[in-house]
Amino acid sequence: MNLTEFSKSAGAAVGMNVDTITVRGGKALRGRIQMKGAKNLVTKAMVAALLGEGPSELRSVPEISDVRVVQGLLELHGVTVRREGDTLHLDPANVRTAHETSINAHAGSSRIPILFCGPLLHQLGEAFIPDLGGCHIGDRPIDFHLEVLRNFGAVVEKLPSGIRMTAPNGLHGAKIHLPYPSVGATEQVLLGAVRARGRTELTGAAVEPEILDLIAILQKMGAEIQVDTDRTIRIEGVDKLVGYSHTALFDRNETASWACAALATGGDVFLEGARQPEMTTFLNVFRKAGGAFDIQDDGIRFWHPGGDLKPVVVETDVHPGFMTDWQQPLVVALAKANGISIVHETVYEQRFGFTEALVEMGAYIQIHTDCLGSHACRFGQRNYEHSAVIAGPVELHGADITVPDLRGGFSHLVAALTATGTSRISNVGIIARGYERFVEKLETLGADFDVEG
Repeated sequence: MNLTEFSKSAGAAVGMNVDTITVRGGKALRGRIQMKGAKNLVTKAMVAALLGEGPSELRSVPEISDVRVVQGLLELHGVTVRREGDTLHLDPANVRTAHETSINAHAGSSRIPILFCGPLLHQLGEAFIPDLGGCHIGDRPIDFHLEVLRNFGAVVEKLPSGIRMTAPNGLHGAKIHLPYPSVGATEQVLLGAVRARGRTELTGAAVEPEILDLIAILQKMGAEIQVDTDRTIRIEGVDKLVGYSHTALFDRNETASWACAALATGGDVFLEGARQPEMTTFLNVFRKAGGAFDIQDDGIRFWHPGGDLKPVVVETDVHPGFMTDWQQPLVVALAKANGISIVHETVYEQRFGFTEALVEMGAYIQIHTDCLGSHACRFGQRNYEHSAVIAGPVELHGADITVPDLRGGFSHLVAALTATGTSRISNVGIIARGYERFVEKLETLGADFDVEG
């Protein structure tokens, strides 16, 4: 599946018949929009429902294509999924093995199938995953996922069409160390360990808010999980889990994206459902860059208070650091700051490809292989272009842009909103992977644009 087909597929999954947007920039975004549950939690919570012996209910579920992909995979495996408004009802009573050809129909549309393995091995004794897709922003090998499953007792067989796994003796606990606190690998361990025989000890774990929310869900289901302050998670396996009822954590990435859009366009937006504790690191940088915010009980207001934006130095990191998904929309705003900003990307080694379009629009951005932050990172000696220098302020101008990936695509949209003149952005269906009804939200906030099929 090529990029254009992927974009149209992602958009169509949520009933979006738009794949190109023509934006007339220069208009400040103003208004109020709602933040739903986090993509990075909701999709994993849906998979967790496979582990229960009864139905689950998940609230605040966004209408995004990644949710539809997971829903399709669950239904292929016999799970009944029913949506009522923003609530999903998931019943795993009739879990079954799906045909490889059916599963392969989802190949390239999401990386989530790898997380089905632990729950399916517990329920059925076997699992199959197709070739994995997702955004091309760096090296995301699944080898460690497979090694985790082998440690739990799974037998892994690589086939031309994907990977088949069996657990002839069931899964058992293990001691596992992560050399880097990977979110995906931590999720894999959690979903595999909760019903494995014995104790699992995971050191070097990720502790993002979405991870802790997934742990809260698993605990509601009957899991025994202890999180220590040194990134160690201990799981005592149990024989049986029940369904859950849970309201998903809000989406931190969508919140930061719209906040940066307000800052870059000189706007004023209220993001209903956003909360301060999970956004603390972002809020500090937002304020240093010249933005203003107001914390309220039902959300956060973000606005440009006037005057020049200020340059900042930012290093992305795992939680509680500055999220890698926050840097792309921030870079657009920093192009309008008065001075030299530096963004040092330490999570993914290929995450500045989106800046090529910004340079075409008039931004002054240089990408470097050196670690330009306060400390060296794991990419410093490997010749990866992972540091960006942004000089401003510059006036962006309209351009024709093809969306390359989810977060970069939204950043291109923000750039078009700030630019003088007209921009034509294609492959916007990719943005629907993680941003619910973003076209409607643009309209609500007063953006000037037209859509094409």
